[in-house]
Amino acid sequence: MTEALVNWRKSSRSGGANQCVECAVVPAGRAVRDSKAPTAGTLVVPVAAFARLVETVKAGVRDV
Repeated sequence: MTEALVNWRKSSRSGGANQCVECAVVPAGRAVRDSKAPTAGTLVVPVAAFARLVETVKAGVRDV
């Protein structure tokens, strides 16, 4: 994955508190990284797994 070509979006739930993640669409699925340490590593997950995570967070099952 070429970082320069990825369009990262910051979580709307961060509230500007500098405690958030950034997400991006990549060919292999969805990429997630820590906005405070963007060069520390990136987690890439399949689209279906990312969608399930989002659903469980919205439903209040996970507090992230």
